Amino acid sequence: MEKRAKLYEGKAKILYATDNPDCVIQYFKDDATAFNAKKKGTVDEKGIMNNAISTKVFEYLGQNGIPTHFVRQLSDREMLVKKVEIVKVEVIIRNRAAGSLCRNYGVTEGRTLSAPVLEFCYKEDAFNDPLMNETHILALDIATASEIATIRELTFKINELMKKFFLALNIELIDFKVEFGRHKGEVILADEISPDTCRFWEVGTGVRLDKDRFRHDLGNIKEGYQEVLKRVTGKAA
Repeated sequence: MEKRAKLYEGKAKILYATDNPDCVIQYFKDDATAFNAKKKGTVDEKGIMNNAISTKVFEYLGQNGIPTHFVRQLSDREMLVKKVEIVKVEVIIRNRAAGSLCRNYGVTEGRTLSAPVLEFCYKEDAFNDPLMNETHILALDIATASEIATIRELTFKINELMKKFFLALNIELIDFKVEFGRHKGEVILADEISPDTCRFWEVGTGVRLDKDRFRHDLGNIKEGYQEVLKRVTGKAA
């Protein structure tokens, strides 16, 4: 696989073209951001850990019927993925109250929700990724009704699968953010699944094992990611 020109650089990853027009290389950086990049830093080897964690989760989801962009892991920091047109919607599932759900609705952190909450946010940093509903998505021609239905169905399936996967590792999936892309007319899961995009609390202790350690200056940031890596892959960083 020949690595070619840089196509895009985001806050946590870089995409490179390859000699296969249907595939790109996704490179994981150590950069850490929070609050729409108002807070910035780095976490040593975060990219390596997120690549390894994402690989295992994408493999698991793929084996359980979820279409994803994942092809294979190429190196410590690089993953080969299908080239997609990203749907400009961030999709969030909340199983327990944390983060903006608490801030926006005055809900006590940690409250178990009566049902999972599905949220859509407009994927646009310039506008601070505002909440949106399905009629916004349709009216702004971001996705079709059929695509929205597929995204909704897949996201709830992903939630159930990931809750089971992480609970077996003594980790509770509090909430997570996913992104989807179009590939040859099909909507598939894209981006990454990692402590950058999920809230992970250790079962029993409530210890945070995710980017909240960076967001809220809890310390031992790398150690949180390492613990997830160890449980997911059986290997230390």
